[in-house]
Amino acid sequence: MNNEKDEVTLNRSLGLWSALALVIGTIIGSGVFVRQAAVLDDAGSTTNAMLAWLAGGIITLTAGLTIAEIASQMPKTGGLYYYMEKIYGKVWGFLSGWMQIIIYGPAMIASLAAYLGILLVDFFDMPQNWTVPIALIAVVLVAGLNLLSNRYGATFAIVTTICKLVPVIALIWFGLFYGKEDAFAQTFSSVHQSAGNFGVAILATLFAFDGWILVANLGDEIKNPEKRLPQAITLGIVLVLGIYMLVSFGVFRSMPATQIHKLGIGAIPYMAEKDFGAIGGKILSIGIIISIVGCMNGKIMTFPRIMYAMARDHELPFAKQLSYLNRNTQTPIISVLTTVSISAIMILFFNADRLSELCIFTVYCFYVMTFVGAFLLRKRNPDLKRPFSTPLFPFTPIVAILGSLFVIVSEIQSDIVGVLFSFVFVLVGFPVYYYCKHHYRNQV
Repeated sequence: MNNEKDEVTLNRSLGLWSALALVIGTIIGSGVFVRQAAVLDDAGSTTNAMLAWLAGGIITLTAGLTIAEIASQMPKTGGLYYYMEKIYGKVWGFLSGWMQIIIYGPAMIASLAAYLGILLVDFFDMPQNWTVPIALIAVVLVAGLNLLSNRYGATFAIVTTICKLVPVIALIWFGLFYGKEDAFAQTFSSVHQSAGNFGVAILATLFAFDGWILVANLGDEIKNPEKRLPQAITLGIVLVLGIYMLVSFGVFRSMPATQIHKLGIGAIPYMAEKDFGAIGGKILSIGIIISIVGCMNGKIMTFPRIMYAMARDHELPFAKQLSYLNRNTQTPIISVLTTVSISAIMILFFNADRLSELCIFTVYCFYVMTFVGAFLLRKRNPDLKRPFSTPLFPFTPIVAILGSLFVIVSEIQSDIVGVLFSFVFVLVGFPVYYYCKHHYRNQV
């Protein structure tokens, strides 16, 4: 009785607004600001670029609606790791979690921090050798916030999400009411001869939509998760889709397509300065900086929960330490510190962008398996009352599966070496899994 009384559990304090802010804040990083030209280049016209953003959003929405059904049945900490384990068994669950905690999650955090360092150095006109120290300081500060109660990380997510929407709204507003270009009829295939690759354009948008699933890692910390998780995932994706479409429309209304193509990632900063004066570019830069910090906060808040869940299930070495919850904050502080330590090592010694790219293939493989799992769960439990049912089933999960297969095939075609390396990352997990299975066999 005393042990049960003294047991520390995760703090179930996050409501719908916190979960929704995490979804929006984790999706919207820098993609919507820097990918406009890339999507336009591949699409070949503003109309096709808008359609590419819409297609990417619809594919993401079908994925979110499919996962929402599973999440409503399994609202537990660990997200994808937990779903894979319950649907396919412990080995598959472990492998999906292992890849996320060892490479994918830390690499994404490191990549965001590195980009943040570049932006801050440029913003304050600092020496270039300050980039890495600033990236490390940013990771430490955001991690420190997430060592406290989850309420602080959630509040920070809400604040940064609101702040990042300010420059977004400004871009949309100016484009809608002051833009003079035709947003739907500009083509420049004569300028960019490789234009017209609509599939590649969709692929670029899909990466800008990624991150929505991470809120599922907080299943044990969300109030009424059976209801709130599906709401946060679906509503968050819909809102982001609307934001992305309106931003694209605003950009295409404000600038000729040929100029966007020429400026590349500098298109939106140029537009901000042109529309709002010299201070406009600085304001937009601040918005992007806040956006990246918010995105990084969401990832530092969610990825360590996978590590915690795996350690709690005795599927990692040092399970006792990694599953430790601070009695006062009710947060997995060792898992948080371990995750950001791996990120710091990546910032110092590796190309974090490349490492995160290497994991895209395996991440989407696990996505496909989970989407298929929606069919398996319905077959296994046909009479089960589901808190949330995927609309237009089976059409919706089929679209999600096809969209993910598109990413997988694209990765194989464009980066076969990276695909092989991603397999290596996963395979390294096997000896760890069997070591833990043997080591903890009497403790589970």
